[in-house]
This record gives sequence, C-alpha cells and structure tokens, in this order.
Amino acid sequence: MNPSQDLLLVGEVYVDFTLPKAGAESKLRLGGIVHAARGLWAIDANFSVAAVCPGYLVDQARAYLERLGCSEFIWLAEVKGAPNVMAIGDPTELADQAYQDILRDEKSVEYCGEVDALKTFKTCLIFPGKYDLTVLRSLLAEDVQASFDIAYDLPDLLSLSSFKGNIAAAVTSTSSPMFLEKASKDMSSLLADLRDLSPQAVLLKENRGGSRVFDLRGDKVDEIPALLGETVNSVGVGDVYSAVFASMLDGAVFDAGWKAARAATCYAQTTYPDDFKRDVQRSLALSVDQMRGLGGTFLPWHARPDFQIYFAAPDFSYVDRTHLEEALRALAYHNFRIRRPVQENGELTPQSSMHEMRTAYLGDFGLLEECDLVFALPLERDPGTLVEIGLALALKKPVITFDPLKENNNTMVMAGSTVYSGKLNSCLNGLFEVMSRLRATRS
Repeated sequence: MNPSQDLLLVGEVYVDFTLPKAGAESKLRLGGIVHAARGLWAIDANFSVAAVCPGYLVDQARAYLERLGCSEFIWLAEVKGAPNVMAIGDPTELADQAYQDILRDEKSVEYCGEVDALKTFKTCLIFPGKYDLTVLRSLLAEDVQASFDIAYDLPDLLSLSSFKGNIAAAVTSTSSPMFLEKASKDMSSLLADLRDLSPQAVLLKENRGGSRVFDLRGDKVDEIPALLGETVNSVGVGDVYSAVFASMLDGAVFDAGWKAARAATCYAQTTYPDDFKRDVQRSLALSVDQMRGLGGTFLPWHARPDFQIYFAAPDFSYVDRTHLEEALRALAYHNFRIRRPVQENGELTPQSSMHEMRTAYLGDFGLLEECDLVFALPLERDPGTLVEIGLALALKKPVITFDPLKENNNTMVMAGSTVYSGKLNSCLNGLFEVMSRLRATRS
C-alpha cells in the first residue's frame, strides 16, 4: 500500500470522557480526528493520520489507529499545557453546552521535527485547532488538495488564505460560530467568502434538518434529507460526515454527500465500532438513486423561522423551570420561531380581575390561531396547557407533546398529539418531521 495515495487526516486527538449520570456508566474513548478515522475504516478507505496531541497519547493513538487500518501515523505537533480531554455531559445532546475542552485556554502547540512525510500526500482533510495553518501549509505538497472542516476552531476564513486554489471542499454546520455570525440569515455572504478560496464544494450540515451540498464549480445545490431516529451518540457524528464526504470527492460531489450522510446517521445510532461498520456497509450497499427514493426529513435552517410554534406550557416565573428551560434551549438551538403566550400577553396573578383574564385569554387564543403548530409541555397537568392542546386539536393544528414526568398519558392527549413522548429527543424529531411536511405542502 502506498500511503501517498491515502487521504491524510490532520487534526487533534482527544480523550472523550462521558460524565456519569443516573442509570448510565461513564465512557472513555479516543476522540477528535479518531472519530473521522472510524468513518474511513467503516467504508474501507485508505487513510493516514497527522496527529496533534500531548505526548502521553501518542503510543495509544498510534496503536489504536493502526488497528483501524491507518497506513502511517505522523506525530505532527505536541499539545502542551492541557490534557486534550473532552468532558461530555450528555452524548445524546446536540448542543455546544454538552462539551467542555479541559484547560483549553492553557493549551499551546509546538510542531514536531519529523514531518517530511507530509509532502508525499496528495489529498488531506484538515480539522483546524490550536496549531498554525500557515506552518502546516508549508509542510504539505505544493499541489495538495485539502478539504477543511471549518465548523469549529477557525477564527476567520483568512486563516485558510495560504491554501487558496488548493481547497477541494469546505464543511461547516449550523452550530458553527462562523455560520451563526455570517450565515444565520442567509448563505450568500458565507458562500461569497468561500468562493474566494476556490473550493470545489461546500457542505452545510443542518443537524436534524438534513444537509445541503453546494457545487461551486457547477453552481448547483443538492438537498440531502436526514434519517431521524433515536440519537444514542452525537459526539463525532459531524467528523464522520466530513471524513466520508472528503474521501469520496473524486466522484460526483452530490453522491459523496448522500453517502456521507448515511455513514453519519449510523454513527449517531451506536457507540460500538463493529455495529457501526456493519450498519454503514449495509446502508452504502444502496445506490444513491435508491437513497433519494427513500426520502427523509429536510428542513433547512433558514426555512425554520417561517413557521410559528405556539409554546403551550406553564411558562410562569414561580414554577420549577428545569424542563421548560431544557425545551426552550433546544428549540432556540435549532432556530425555531417560538411564540410564548405568557411572555407576550403577560403573567396573571391570583388577584387578576375577570377583565384581565378575558384579555389574556383572547390574546393567547389569537396567538394560537396565528401559529402553525403547538409544542406542549403540560407539567403538573397544567389545566391551561391541556385546554390549549384541546383547542389546537380542534383547530386541526399538529401538536407535539413533551411529557417528561409522564403525568398526562391519557387517551385524548396521547392519541390526539402528532407526537407524544417523555423524551425530548423524540419530540424534536417529531417537530422536524411535522414541519418538514408542512413546508412540503407550501412549496
């Protein structure tokens, strides 16, 4: 095997430590670019690794990656001042708050001396980090074709200027700080800036809403739906997506996106490598045309605010707000437009007059009529929330009921709701599916 024909993965190696929680054990495994390596192993791709990590991880990372089929392991740079340990609060949670890079602000990186082998590689996938990309460019071949995952750890696109003309693809996500700064309203500004770097393609990962692939040379875009199911693990899913996409770019750009999406979906559904590889092999046995025919859920980031969601809940200042804030954070994270009647029309007191209650009722009911669907959280069997659910059903509006305490598992609520669950993950999936269908009917 000639390592120069491999896809070279460049980036940091971490230790992922899932913090223990009730009913589940803590979990420890190698992360960072090792997630991407697992994706390439699952599709039987040839790859090598240029790793940025602390010295204590080198032997373990080398041995593990060799078992995954890594042709060559290069210790590119040493991390100092930090252990490169990622503390993960909840591996099913698709939000930045679930991850903590321990001692991140104390970290520094020093390039190692023996990096001559980098010149032999023709393609690479780079995950930016604390290391200097300009120095990295000087170590790579003049004609290298580099893909970049720019979702995190890239302060600005100027950092990629030394690679201009040698960029195959740029991959980002809707949770990226750069995306939120440049493209939260529309993609035009970010795409214009990326065009200056002359990549062949841009992949935008939109979480449960699917993905979009922009072929900048053909000036076309393809929409790839998500296949929603139970999220067992969210850590490294995007890395697998990026790696499989980059490894398949020598074929059709859109086909690479569809296949990579399938591999990423498999990674979200298990943390057992052998099960992951089996599922990927089965999934990629389908042709891209067959994948397209199976459909899925597509709800792009920028279309989500077009739909108004009525938040039916005891959204009051005096209640235990643990579940309320959990739901509100998740809805905001996914860019949904939430209408909160208590916040908009006022919070009543026990001393409120009938006139004040009537005014609040008319305001809430009018807001309910305006909205496209209802996200309900009937904590403590809140009568107002249950009435709102009933009104929504009478108005033939879809209702997603999140019942974390399982207090409302009666026929009318359960059977009437489009989705009823005590799991927020299931309710979010249902919300995406319902809104995707609503969007399709409007198109």
